[in-house]
Amino acid sequence: MFRNIPEEAALSGVPKVITFGESMGLLMSSGLKGLEYSPGLEMSFGGAESNVAIGLARLGISAGWFGRLGNDPVGRRIFKAIRGEGVDMSSVLFADDAPTGLMMREKVGDRSSVYYYRKYSAASAMRPEHLNEAYIANAEILHITGITAALSNTCRDTVFRAVKLAKKHGTKVSFDPNLRMKLWSAEEARPVLLALAEQADYYLPGLDELRLLYQSESLDELFPELNKLSAVKIIKGGPNVTYLLEQGKLTEVPYFQVKNVVDSVGAGDGFCAGFLAGLIEGHSNEEAIRLGNLVGSKVIQAPGDWEGLPAREEVEASLAGRGHVER
Repeated sequence: MFRNIPEEAALSGVPKVITFGESMGLLMSSGLKGLEYSPGLEMSFGGAESNVAIGLARLGISAGWFGRLGNDPVGRRIFKAIRGEGVDMSSVLFADDAPTGLMMREKVGDRSSVYYYRKYSAASAMRPEHLNEAYIANAEILHITGITAALSNTCRDTVFRAVKLAKKHGTKVSFDPNLRMKLWSAEEARPVLLALAEQADYYLPGLDELRLLYQSESLDELFPELNKLSAVKIIKGGPNVTYLLEQGKLTEVPYFQVKNVVDSVGAGDGFCAGFLAGLIEGHSNEEAIRLGNLVGSKVIQAPGDWEGLPAREEVEASLAGRGHVER
């Protein structure tokens, strides 16, 4: 399904897909004990946009991530880890006057909970002047999420400015609303996210998000609203399918079924990485969605935000129907 990437493209240093936002330190309780009773915490990191960038890099697609990190041990650890995955980090900024954000996660029984400590973080103070116009201009796709727009007024301005620059230079815009109710209410989010959807070339909402944004439970009412948008609409979270709505035509792309769901966090980011990789490889929207579905199915079989993102070889083996050889 993948084409060979030309050597000159790999060496050019210009990522084909770029994204930006907040990547945070992540502390997770051990086992199934809650944070309150866990004797130790596992340290990692996470962020929707950096997850997508890592997913793309593992699939062999040149990707870049940027944002603001605190000039502290957590920020430097995140920077090194993402760069170590092969993601271009040349436009990342370090702040001496603000910390890297943190989040804590626990899983008790079948319930997962996340607690954020991101107020006054380096990323929340991002401003339009922090953007590198040439970086955006040279990319084929700019991927954004609604999370960044929810962090602060200046972050919101930065997202809209990035979209404006992408439009100016012919860079396609991919937009995942990624509605986070702990950051803002549906009423606050609705005008912002719908305005971004109107400017996107690829719009990747979840079905539950659409119901909140358009205040309707009925698919028959949602699809006519979506048809008003010029973007290609990819709707995640259907009944065992992902929907493709393009030029008024609705197509259902089936999921890849898995036997053991370990952690659903990051599945949507994995889908976006697979879908965008398919676009860069020149596949049809339907085939790109199929690839996104496959990557998402891999992510939910491992714990963590990004650790389960598959390598290119693993995806190719699954597409070819080759099983794992243990020894």
